[in-house]
Amino acid sequence: MKSENAYHPPDVWTWNQQDAGAWAGINRPIAGPTHEKALPRGRHPLQLYSLGTPNGQKVTIMLEELLAQGVSGAEYDAHLIRISEGDQFSSGFVAVNPNSKIPALLDCSANPPVRVFESGAILLYLAQKFGHFLPKAPAQRAEALNWLFWLQGSAPYLGGGFGHFYHYAPVKIEYAINRFTMEAKRLLDVLDRQLAQHRFMAGEHYTIADIAAWPWYASLATGNAYNAATFLDAGIYKNVLRWAKEIGERPAVKRGRIVNRTSGPLSEQLHERHDASDFDRLTEDKKQGQA
Repeated sequence: MKSENAYHPPDVWTWNQQDAGAWAGINRPIAGPTHEKALPRGRHPLQLYSLGTPNGQKVTIMLEELLAQGVSGAEYDAHLIRISEGDQFSSGFVAVNPNSKIPALLDCSANPPVRVFESGAILLYLAQKFGHFLPKAPAQRAEALNWLFWLQGSAPYLGGGFGHFYHYAPVKIEYAINRFTMEAKRLLDVLDRQLAQHRFMAGEHYTIADIAAWPWYASLATGNAYNAATFLDAGIYKNVLRWAKEIGERPAVKRGRIVNRTSGPLSEQLHERHDASDFDRLTEDKKQGQA
């Protein structure tokens, strides 16, 4: 029996911006730019336009890991895209990513420059370009790609699904929270079972699959995302927590996770990165201490 107050979809949906909640200012049902503005360019071959969300962290962690391997060609400029202010809808950004989502990469070592958008595509592009973090043996490579694309498919359930309805939605909808909590826990269990058999997601070697998944699943399991660890009973996923801790202790991960970040402790915010020395000089705690 349906409630008299149940929502009944109209024959043709129309956009009501007032119902969009916390992200009303940046969500819209059409694509394309809203204003003309060129993107900045730095001095390095790789130009990254991003924000320190889980999807943004994937790429900065990957770049820092490549630099840690001695890959000088992976030097990069990370320009801050403030999505709450609509930077992703500038004509310059849309030219690099017509989907208006961070992160977006421009490889200026090529002529003409190569644009790469979608975080998974960027990781794969960088792994293939520089020959690191993606196995060469066909079976092992396939396994790494299996888990990379598993993450790319599962992350929207964690962010746009669970995170949105549990944390951001202006109205708490029991059905939606239950639906996406069930899926979030199922996905955590998938990962936990894999990590019970292997040190890393694709086996015994650290790959782009781990780099892609860590910002999402480590944050969810440890409570840094949505303050939901207790609600999800995340402590039962002991293999995920072991994996999250090990990767989180990698120096390149510690660096990459703070690039383009604008929330959290000031010591963990490096709004833009243009040189390796910026980590020592330009985190927000140091900048504000110099003011």
